[in-house]
Amino acid sequence: MQKKTFSLRSIVVHLVLTVLAFLCLFFFYILIINATRSHAQLQLGFSALPGSSFLTNLKNVLNDPSIPIARGILNSLLVSGSCAALVTYFSALTAYGIFAYSFKLKKAAFTFIMMILVMPTQVTAMGFLRLITNMGMDDSLLPLIIPSIASPAVFYFMLSYMQSSLSMSLVEAARIDGSNEFSTFNRIVLPIMKPAIAVQAIFTFVGSWNNYFIPALVITSKNKQTLPIMIATLRGSDYMNFDTGKIYMMITVAILPIIIIYLLLSKFIVDGIALGGVKE
Repeated sequence: MQKKTFSLRSIVVHLVLTVLAFLCLFFFYILIINATRSHAQLQLGFSALPGSSFLTNLKNVLNDPSIPIARGILNSLLVSGSCAALVTYFSALTAYGIFAYSFKLKKAAFTFIMMILVMPTQVTAMGFLRLITNMGMDDSLLPLIIPSIASPAVFYFMLSYMQSSLSMSLVEAARIDGSNEFSTFNRIVLPIMKPAIAVQAIFTFVGSWNNYFIPALVITSKNKQTLPIMIATLRGSDYMNFDTGKIYMMITVAILPIIIIYLLLSKFIVDGIALGGVKE
């Protein structure tokens, strides 16, 4: 009886996972299919079969002088990669300071960081825009990168991971051996934090890659635009020159780097999330 129950449960679980996997991958499949169809074919409605306009759409995207797609990819890679590196390193460093040290304002500092977490970006957007304008940093990629140093959500994840996976005996042993604090953090703590860093690097990269709100406020020059701005520009173009197949192809090109980053770091996701939520 127990074996039959286990078998039924396994069948149900696999069925549910299959349905969820289908729902997740179906939209990517439709996106790729639409990228192979022309604007006229797309106007006819849904099709599960690929078209013959893949190279034509790709050529139209790459050769459009009004939308420098290659430059947009480089800008997005620079911003997203820099944000992922800065947010993971400095969030882990801040979490290490809260975790490894005892000082009077420790609880107050933690509470202050958590209060920043609940503040929406839209509330501070106009003040942020005025600040970077006064600093002469408007129409630059720096305002999209530098603020990523302070990320309360990533800090909290790193702190939770340290509390579950980092033993203070390792830190104390390194101090006894004469290692300074930055050397201890870089050589001992960071390797232990590798799964958590990989998880947050993926999330930060994807979030920065898809970010439209702040870049749309800051960037005005076409050669400094990121991909989301270019896609929105293409979508809002003149109706007579509107090409749906071109838009689908541009979206397909835009998600390729995200898929590559995910495939490179995906092996750390399960371990990082699981270990980050388990207490020793």
